[in-house]
Amino acid sequence: MRATTLRTTTWLMLAALLAAAPARAQAPAPSPAGPTTKPESDPAQETIRKLNAYVGLLNRTLRAQESLSRYQSWVNMKTGPTGRERTIYGLYGLYDVRGEIAKAEAATAQPPAMPDLDGAVKSYIAAYQALAPTVTEAEGYYERQDYRADKMEQGKALHAKLAVAGPAFLAARARVEAALRVEKEKSDALELAALEAREGRKARWHVANVMTACRKVMDLLPTDAEPVVEMAAFEAALGRYAAAVKDMDGYSAANPNSFHVFESRPRALLGKLREFDAKLAKAKGDARRGAGRDVTWIVNDYNMMVSTAQTATTFSR
Repeated sequence: MRATTLRTTTWLMLAALLAAAPARAQAPAPSPAGPTTKPESDPAQETIRKLNAYVGLLNRTLRAQESLSRYQSWVNMKTGPTGRERTIYGLYGLYDVRGEIAKAEAATAQPPAMPDLDGAVKSYIAAYQALAPTVTEAEGYYERQDYRADKMEQGKALHAKLAVAGPAFLAARARVEAALRVEKEKSDALELAALEAREGRKARWHVANVMTACRKVMDLLPTDAEPVVEMAAFEAALGRYAAAVKDMDGYSAANPNSFHVFESRPRALLGKLREFDAKLAKAKGDARRGAGRDVTWIVNDYNMMVSTAQTATTFSR
């Protein structure tokens, strides 16, 4: 189990669950001669826009973490590449994230102020921008197999840069995710309350409720840095997720075709999480004793669930 296993989870965009909200009645347009007034700001929407800018950046720059993981899979990070490795995989190419960076940078100055998160995002952007050129250069170097011509000379020079910029980027990402988790939990609670007040506990409320409960389980999965799971907390979170899934299934049974392709994913993931919980219980919470391999599959399923949650109720009938 690699140190980055859990941290490759994607984040759910808050706006995805609110985008289809019924439009509010519009006030009549002022007469041409009448005074113009600035629309009142909506604190909840300001929070959503800000957090979504940060979520968009994290999700799109996840590719850099995946690229580092690929590199670490074949390189001895202490000694660097030699050219004598059994397989030389190289690195993954990065995505164009200029738009996401611009939105996130703008969001750091927008209300509401979130000092810890805003500061962490600024540092994360700087860390990404320090890392990205080297990853791009290294990706091309290995794709062209230049190491065959220069006997890995440039590969060693690139490794020296990656060995510094990579950990700095990962540490900056961890800080952003920790700060985002705090703010998103607050926003999730407000979102659920707003959905229930506006629509009742209908399809979109159940999607939001399931995803909120599931994220709390994912946050407690083991990593290399913390391989021992706090079983009481994990099982309590798992119990809340199970209750949310059961409630959603009950709603689905009474209201067929409410969730498009999303419907089966929460309960399928719940089954895997319960199997994982049983293995952890036997190992007294220590994932190093045989349960750690399941984390990758759980994370993959969760990431797919995040993707389908975005449109879970869009095509329902």
